[in-house]
Amino acid sequence: MVTDPIADEGLAILRRKGYEVDEKFGLTEEELIACVKDYDALIVRSGTKITAPVLDAASRLKIIGRAGVTVDSIDVAAASEHGVVVCNAPVSNIVSTAEHTMALLLACARKLPQANASVHEGRWERAEYTGTELYHKTLAIFGLGRVGGLVAERARAFGMHVVGYDPYCNPERANALGVELYASIEDILPIADFITVHLPRTPETIGMFGPEEFAAMKEGVILVNTARGGIYQEKSLADFLAAGKIAAVGLDVYDEEPAVDSPFAEFPQALLTPHVAPVTHEAQVRAGKQIAEYVWEGLEGSIVSTALNSASQPSEVIDVVGPYVSACKLAGAMLSQFLGKMPKTLRLEMAGSVADADSAYLVAGVLDGMLSYRSVGNVSPSNARQVATRHGIEVACESLPDAGEYASSVRIVADGVDVGVTLFGMEQRARIIALNGYKIDIAPAKQGLVFEYVDAPGRVGTIGTILGEAGVNITTMQIGTNPDEARALIYMNVEGFVDEAVLNQLREAIDLTNLWYIAL
Repeated sequence: MVTDPIADEGLAILRRKGYEVDEKFGLTEEELIACVKDYDALIVRSGTKITAPVLDAASRLKIIGRAGVTVDSIDVAAASEHGVVVCNAPVSNIVSTAEHTMALLLACARKLPQANASVHEGRWERAEYTGTELYHKTLAIFGLGRVGGLVAERARAFGMHVVGYDPYCNPERANALGVELYASIEDILPIADFITVHLPRTPETIGMFGPEEFAAMKEGVILVNTARGGIYQEKSLADFLAAGKIAAVGLDVYDEEPAVDSPFAEFPQALLTPHVAPVTHEAQVRAGKQIAEYVWEGLEGSIVSTALNSASQPSEVIDVVGPYVSACKLAGAMLSQFLGKMPKTLRLEMAGSVADADSAYLVAGVLDGMLSYRSVGNVSPSNARQVATRHGIEVACESLPDAGEYASSVRIVADGVDVGVTLFGMEQRARIIALNGYKIDIAPAKQGLVFEYVDAPGRVGTIGTILGEAGVNITTMQIGTNPDEARALIYMNVEGFVDEAVLNQLREAIDLTNLWYIAL
């Protein structure tokens, strides 16, 4: 049941996968209680309140998907008591929010709202609206997560000097973003021409910027907030704005919303928008499609990477480990096909920013991949170790501070066969970076062929000829290297029907050490 409008593209995904989808908008709590017993999943937005009484009545419910970021309208604790997974779409609107942040920075710097109003009123006062450039100015970003990172990239394109504060950001990520990382707030405040915050609303961040912080800022600083209300102390901020210490503010979020009595309404140098940073057509489509995929995963019994109540972990830990769950599941499915059986030993090496994450999530992902390929059961972080024991698998985990050339990675070794994975892109897709002792770098598709052979000229050409004659298309290919071996490994993503006859033909044509057909 979908209780608030989401993009048609999201509904289409679920229907293509064979689910019956009912849209019922504007339900009261009583109406929701009366009908929720018939549904296995709910997709909601902020317009629907999922309360404890609703969950008490939801006898079949397995998962609730929030088509957006916040889950304030869902009683997550009550859902956990009922064993109902709550998930969201945390990356659906990050581009929209980052772009809105840049829009506020530019509008405040160039006094666009005031200039626009003057022309509408029939005035032509150019000198009064002299602005300032972003070029060569210092932007301080507090919070270098998903949105903060995108803002850093865009600010650098404007030629800004970007500095940042985030106790959870490692130096490697900051360096990759081109951000000069500071260890204390006090050191940043006096040097920043512009400040933007991208922090969650927590006891530590509420009121983080007050009179002392505003006083320490550079004269004429411009402040922006598209994250959460309450991070800037509003009354104090209004006082410093009135005094001219702060030249302008661009706010999209407030202590109380709707902010119909905002203390900033009287200031022309305050650019105020009604919490619309995440609201774009593209973000709505993205949210609908992403939440449909997550709900489908939950209904199929897979681990949902954005589940908020799988275990009592801080949100920043979930943010780091969550995207790796599906990557580990993929690696588990791959290892199962390499081995052809369940392994006796399983070792996970978590490196870089994921090193200190809860390994139960990643172990569960690997086991779920192995077992789903063999159609045996489902695995969760809470039962992963028991599942491993039941299948005679000895599990070990190791944390490594350095992921080499990557910000983070996970290497899974099963009975001596290894698969290394990392994440890339805004959607955090899995990429294979190590395989069976070889270094490679490829995004796996649904079908793959893996060849291991003694290296010699003409091998790739022979493989391509045989596959082409069989009507199998090679979409991408990567050759793996191992400096200690005279052998080579090739990973090919392919399209088309690959049967045993084709595999046998390949085995006969080339002196292969190994050949695997991988279906993901």
